Amino acid sequence: MAARRATDLLRPALLALLALLLAVPLAAAGTLDRAGMERYFPAPLVVGERDATLPVWPILKQEAGSYEVFAYAFESIDLAPIPGFGGTPPDLLVALAPDGTFRDVRVVSHHEPVFLEGLGSEPLFAFVEQYVGMSARRPIRVGRPNARGSGAAPQTTVDGISMATASTRVINESILAASLAVARAKLGFGAANVGLKVEARPDTGETPTVAELTARGWLRRLTVSNERAETAFRDAGVAGAGDGPAAAPLIDLTFAYLNVPAIGRTLLGAERFAALTRELGPGDHAVMVVSHGPETPLGEDFVLGSIPDRLTVTQGGLAVNARDMAIERRGAAPALPDGAWTILRITGAAGFDPSAPWTLTTKLVRERGQIFPEKIAREFSADYALPADLFVREAAEAGPSWTDPWRARGVELGMIALALAGLVPVLARQRGLVADRRRFPMFRLAYLAFTLLFIGWYAQAQLSIVTLVGLVRAATVTHDLAFLLYDPPSLLLWAFVIATLFVWGRGTFCGWLCPFGALQEFVAWLAKPLRIRQVTVPPRLDHTLRLAKYVVLAGILVAAATGSPLADSLSEAEPFKTAITLYFVRAWPFVAYALGLLVLNLFVYKGFCRYLCPLGASLAVLGRLRLLDWIPRRAECGSPCQLCKVRCRYGAIRADGRIDYPECFQCMDCVTIIHDPGQCVPEVVARRRGRRIALQPVAAE
Repeated sequence: MAARRATDLLRPALLALLALLLAVPLAAAGTLDRAGMERYFPAPLVVGERDATLPVWPILKQEAGSYEVFAYAFESIDLAPIPGFGGTPPDLLVALAPDGTFRDVRVVSHHEPVFLEGLGSEPLFAFVEQYVGMSARRPIRVGRPNARGSGAAPQTTVDGISMATASTRVINESILAASLAVARAKLGFGAANVGLKVEARPDTGETPTVAELTARGWLRRLTVSNERAETAFRDAGVAGAGDGPAAAPLIDLTFAYLNVPAIGRTLLGAERFAALTRELGPGDHAVMVVSHGPETPLGEDFVLGSIPDRLTVTQGGLAVNARDMAIERRGAAPALPDGAWTILRITGAAGFDPSAPWTLTTKLVRERGQIFPEKIAREFSADYALPADLFVREAAEAGPSWTDPWRARGVELGMIALALAGLVPVLARQRGLVADRRRFPMFRLAYLAFTLLFIGWYAQAQLSIVTLVGLVRAATVTHDLAFLLYDPPSLLLWAFVIATLFVWGRGTFCGWLCPFGALQEFVAWLAKPLRIRQVTVPPRLDHTLRLAKYVVLAGILVAAATGSPLADSLSEAEPFKTAITLYFVRAWPFVAYALGLLVLNLFVYKGFCRYLCPLGASLAVLGRLRLLDWIPRRAECGSPCQLCKVRCRYGAIRADGRIDYPECFQCMDCVTIIHDPGQCVPEVVARRRGRRIALQPVAAE
């Protein structure tokens, strides 16, 4: 009967909602056209033609008389529309350099509730700025606030934002997923080398000679003769050779990969090689380049610690970020001929694989013209490869980024799970702890303290109508519920609350697991010492006010289904974000509203929960499908006994003794009374008359 009544009540609402869902179009894609891109990348950069097959704009920069790709710019929503907690994907502008590093990351638009009229968008802007200079070749994780300052690797970790952990993880996933899609199509990586860890095998004690290294191909030379240089520049009408015979070397470089002990120790000596190993960071690589020719890529104006302009390490057609290590020069390469030299550091974030072939390229530049000279460049390369058995390859553990918060918050999840598991037998065994009028109130207060302090303020697991807004938007726009996985404590609570909805109704959440509800109960304690007499709302007015929360709920869901931003504004009817998520650190109107509701609670017990809460309204609607009328009653309840009705501070017991389950908060006070022979009036009277009375269920409304 209860299920049939609920179906009759829900059918019109479901039909209306279905009509709205069918009428709403899919989400729009990226919004930036050429003019929009030019605002983000002004001159001297040039915005090229948008790719015909991929929504990517090449950003060009003039270099040595020609235009080269400075970055590939794209909007994340075009390539990885991952819904945030507002139910719609954030839109982020990403500029990815040809070597896979992030040139820039900007927020174009977002609907993350914690930043909208909460923390403000400035922390989000600062969050995405951390990606500049990092590499898409390596997995990037969101740490706790100030994680990098606490020792986390700055190449693979960005500082999270307190109170916005789940939202920042969604944004991180959006940036990386979109970037890897572009990397696969444009840069040639995105699968094989991402997260790959390749290290030289431990030292075997072998120390070959320079001649032996050369014979094995472990020490290579890149030589450009005068004749070859002249031929390369002939089409440009520029003299490219230097002084001397045609066969004489103009550029003469010797280079090698140093991490392999047999190579590094031979070229640097045991002491210098040990010092280099200590200076290199985990996963970093070192390449030595020594110049013997008259023209060197390391001129007198070369700045130690910089990236050489005329030396490039490439692998798979992509430039690898290689920077001079700025270490002591004297006597560093005693086994090689004299000449200018550098040791280039390639960080682990570059995704460089020393066990695969790579190329060293040097650039020779000449000028044409006198008044406005034009620079003409030609490149010369030599390949390098080492046997794969010199290395240990280890693929980093990869997986969806939503798995990170589940691992990181394992302790919180465990404590919440234990608390939920402990609550079920207490509520189910009505003749146990609930029937003890001395111990049960202490248990309830302790549990509410855990709900407020741990579930709410610490674990940030306050359930909210915002999640329902996200679900509606996901159903109408993104068709993706993955955003729920980024907030494990809340998802665990949602699973428990939904399960208990069909057993006991809304009261399990509203009476036990809502942090703001717990805060109201503690504030209500102040009424007695402050001698505040609570107001009894007249029955007719009380009935009318209870309908208000359903009106608020309907307005929010309709606005969300129609794509109106009004849904976010109406969701502010609940003060959870202000009081729990943001600890009252917010703009004063929101703080005043939340505090006003707490003050109202001193006069009208849980007035917000009973009359305004849209989340409570949604749970009340679904709770009508519960399987049990679980609160015991007696025939005398309501007539003549009114004790439970008078004691019920929620007004969930009608005058005839029936329980109004959609308004019941499962405080268990009436259950304690009915099982206490010293409080239940019908049982007290029956015992005086020497007889027993039985419990019987009463139909619910």
